[in-house]
Order: sequence, then C-alpha cells, then structure tokens
Amino acid sequence: MASSSSLKPIFSSSLTSSPSPHSPQKPSSLLSFLHSTTSTPISLKLSSNPPHSNSHPRSKSFAVTNVVLKTDTSPETTSVPSNYSQDLGPPLTKPTILVSEKLGEKGLEVLREFGHVECLYDLSPDQLCSKISLCDALIVRSGTKVTRQVFEASNGRLKVVGRAGVGIDNVDLQAATEFGCLVVNAPTANTVAAAEHGIALLAAMARNVAQADASIKAGKWQRNKYVGVSLVGKTLAVMGFGKVGSEVARRAKGLGMNVIAHDPYAPADRARALGVDLVSFDQAIGTADFISLHMPLTPATSKVFNDETFAKMKKGVRIVNVARGGVIDEDALVKALDSGIVAQAALDVFTKEPPPKDSRLVQHENVTVTPHLGASTKEAQEGVAIEIAEAVVGALKGELSATAVNAPMVPPEVLSELSPYVSLAEKLGRLAVQLVAGGSGIKSVKVVYKSARDPDDLDTRLLRAMITKGIIEPISSSFVNLVNADFTAKEKGLRISEERIVVDSSPELPIDSIQVQISNVESKFASGISDNGDISIEGKVKYGTPHLTSVGSFDVDVSLEGNLILCRQVDQPGMIGQVGNILGEHNVNVSFMSVGRTVLRKKAIMAIGVDEKPDKEALKKIGEISAIEEFVFLKL
Repeated sequence: MASSSSLKPIFSSSLTSSPSPHSPQKPSSLLSFLHSTTSTPISLKLSSNPPHSNSHPRSKSFAVTNVVLKTDTSPETTSVPSNYSQDLGPPLTKPTILVSEKLGEKGLEVLREFGHVECLYDLSPDQLCSKISLCDALIVRSGTKVTRQVFEASNGRLKVVGRAGVGIDNVDLQAATEFGCLVVNAPTANTVAAAEHGIALLAAMARNVAQADASIKAGKWQRNKYVGVSLVGKTLAVMGFGKVGSEVARRAKGLGMNVIAHDPYAPADRARALGVDLVSFDQAIGTADFISLHMPLTPATSKVFNDETFAKMKKGVRIVNVARGGVIDEDALVKALDSGIVAQAALDVFTKEPPPKDSRLVQHENVTVTPHLGASTKEAQEGVAIEIAEAVVGALKGELSATAVNAPMVPPEVLSELSPYVSLAEKLGRLAVQLVAGGSGIKSVKVVYKSARDPDDLDTRLLRAMITKGIIEPISSSFVNLVNADFTAKEKGLRISEERIVVDSSPELPIDSIQVQISNVESKFASGISDNGDISIEGKVKYGTPHLTSVGSFDVDVSLEGNLILCRQVDQPGMIGQVGNILGEHNVNVSFMSVGRTVLRKKAIMAIGVDEKPDKEALKKIGEISAIEEFVFLKL
C-alpha cells in the first residue's frame, strides 16, 4: 500500500460556471482564469533549438529563461452618515477610486496623484452597491464583502478591486472575472510584522509572560509556578518556509535555536543559506521542541494538526500559530494540551474570529492568545497601503501586476481553440503533484505537447500557465494565472521547460496530447515512474472531455472527472469485482473502470473513477487485497 505523503494538496472548486448575461460568450471554464480589462501581452524571452530537418517526429525544446512581468507592488477618513446619498456631483475626468476601509496616508497620496479618491467607511451592502456604478476602482480590507451583487451594480465600470492584505476570501473572484474586473492584493508588506509577532509569541510562551502578568495584576506573586524554558539549543520546526516562515527562521537562529523546516517548494539553497535543514512533514513535527506554523489554509491543510499528527509529536512540544486558524483542529489541540503532549500554545489566529467567549482553547491556562495582530504594526499598515495603491494605479493604467489574482483577456480565437485543453492541463498538473512523495521538493517539470501542427504555430502559454496552476496551487496559498504563472514558478524555484513534438494526427486539432514529467523526485505510486526515472502522466481530450491516457509506462483510458483510484495489481481475473464490491459496501459510487497492462497475466494498472472519497476503512480493505501491490487515491 502506498505510504502517505507530506505533500498535502488542496483542491479548488471547478472553474466552470454558468455564463453571466453580462459576460462574453466564451467557454465558462476559462472565465475565472482569463477575463479582465487589459490585453497587454506578457513578454517572454525563449531559448530554443531549431526543429530537426531530416527526422520525424520533429521536436522543438525551449525553456523560459526570462519572464518580463511589470511588477506593481504594493486612501481622508469619514463615516457614512445616516442620510447618505449616492450623488457624486459633476462627472470627473480622472478615474474615481473608492476606499471603503481605512488605508495609510502614504497610500492615499499615491492614489490622489492619479485619480479622484473617496474614502467612505462603514458602507452597508446596499450603500456600496449604490455607489459602485460611479467608481473605477475599489480598495477594501477584510471587512467589506465584494459580492456578485456589487459587480452587477457596477454596470461594467468597476475595473479593479484592490485587497489591502493577502487573503481574498471577501471578494467574489468568479464574479470579478465574469464582469471583467481585475483583482489585486498586497501580499508582501506585512512579512516582517508577522514574523516579529511569531517570535514575540514564541518567547512570551516559553517564559509564561502573559500568565505571569495576569497573576501579578491579580495580587499574586508566583515565581515558582511560572518557571519557563530556554530557547537556546532547542529545535524549532517552521512549517511553511515562505516569506514569513523564512524570516521567523532567521530570527530564531539569532536566538540560538536549531531550525528545521518543511515546505515542498522551498529552494534548498535558500534554506541552506539560513542554516536551515529542509525535512519531511513527519520528521519536522516528530523532532521539534517548538513548532511555528506558516502554511496557507487550504482544503488539504484544514485541521492538518489533529489527533493523528499531535500523537506523532514529542511530549511537551510547544506550538505557535500566526498563519491561519483553521490549520489546527482546536478540539484536538485542547485534548493534546490536557494530556501534556502539547505543553503550551501561542495563538494569534482562530478557526472562527473572534472566538467564542467560552472557548476552552482560549481559556486554557497553558495557551497565550492575541486577537490576530500579526500584521498590526504602523510600519506594516503603511507598507500595505503603498503596495495596494501602486498595484491599483498600475492596473488602471493597463499594466500587468504580479499580485493579480485573476488574469487579463486573451484573444478570443485562442480561447475558443484551446478551451477543451485548459481543464486537461490543470488536471494533469494536479494529478502529477499528488504522485510526489512527501519530503520531495519539486524543482523541475517538463511538459511535452504532441501536435500535427508546426511548433511555431502553437501558442502554449495558456496551457503552461494552467499546468503551473495545477502543480503549485494544491500545496500553496499562491493564486496562479496567465499573468503571474511564470513569475510564481520562478519565485518558488520551479523550472518548467516545454517540448513540442510533431506527430501524425489531425491538423484541425491544436493538441493531440499533453505529457507532464516531474524530475528528481520520489513517487508515492511507483508505477507512476517512467523508464527515464521521472513521474510521468499523459492525457488527451476525447469527446470534449479530459482523459488520462498513460501513467508511467502503463496505458490507461480514464475520464478525468470526480476522483481517481490507481492500483497496480497482478493481472488476474476477478480484480475489478473485488475492488468494486469493497467500494459498493462503503457506498462509494464507481463511475468507470479501466485496466492497462504491459504483458498478459503479469502486471496491470487499474484506474477507478469514483464520485466520493472512500473512507479510511475502504482504502485499507483495498490495500489488503493480496494481488494489489500498491494503490493511490487522487482527487481531481
């Protein structure tokens, strides 16, 4: 049976939606990825080898050696009176920028140099909808909900929404793209503030600062009760080695701590430069004295710290969380605190904010809490204001921004022709990354396009971006689109090369097949390894639907819908029935089955499409079938 992986993919909801009556009639699966207000192209410098003149098939190999992306980094204060009116007075020639939540003065200055700025705080949803049709840009924090109704009320005038911060849960991205509105955020300005707060909680927790403070203010003097622990020589596991995580590691090293980290995308050379060892998920949590969380909240990381993971930790471990509250199962943490597995916890974030007043976790004597203060410094707030102001102004000028979370318009003819392959490309990326075993850092991906057309006539930027999206988004908080795909890959140390091979197929089809190869990694499904040692999967579009056509050296024919179970088995009668019976007993609906083999009665790959995720017991029973040598569950 395949071992579990510490790469924990997320699975975003389908991009397919019903077309809005206000949106162009383009394939709906592309709308949330492509539609925006600018058509400025990405400038790519490609190094290429000329196609072979005397051989067939012909191939053209190239790598992205330089991505030229215009990177725009990142508003007077009034409350809305009860007699608020939407009358703005005479029309203005400058763009109107509405700021609905407080923004630093320096950010406001950037905005005022370019447009007419209105700061109206505490707008009700109805007031915002009344106002928005007269605005070209909207800047919000987390308190303003930018819903579909807001975009509908804008009547097409709203060109950009700027989120002063990282998370965009309060912005309806699907509606934004359908109505041609670019969404940008400010992900970098609060890095140092969040890291400093993490270190502050780490030290305060270790020395019982909060508890001792409360005690002495209550008239007590309990020196013996609040004896702490030293940080020097202790091992800190940084879970998520991005911008904030690496800054925490840098500061912890200065405190004399031994720092290890887990992050499937962290460049090893950057970690080594900080004196940090990259390790697997289980190794990190199993050897640490302190654990500091800096991972994104995704469906896969939701409650990733639970009863099972707490049981793998050293008794007396201490945990700091300044990332996202939902990555911890709070009930499980309370149990771990009560049992002594976790000695202390310091939390800045919670599953529900604010947490209930009677929360057992908040009230626990061994827990230090703060009300989501990670980014709450004067310097960080000013930096976020400048970053988002510059991004919004750049977007209004029609420039591309590396902080865009949805993409610009692409030519309609490209959309129409490549639309069936967009979903295939992303799903192949998602499948490939799920085959990577825990602890393996992904650094090199090769994409092979087979087509009857001349390689020079095939624009694969959109498909490459979708493959990048499929690989990166499941284990990252990054939003990947046509604008920032190459930038994001480069930032994460991921090199994506492409090869185009001419094959004898219909020239009416732009693509015959797409193959994704991941090099220099271990696989949690050994049969996914090809003869050259790479994880390799290939797919085609059949009858308008993405299909998986090969896994490693095995041919399969699988519709990429729902979820997928891949089993390597001894090729013998009755295997389909055995697995089908187990799934049926556990109320798991099978949508299709396909078997591919290399030699009769030797080895075979069985691919099973299922509508639901089988429970652990069902998967265990499948793994116990003697003829099944390995299997893996994959979510699409």
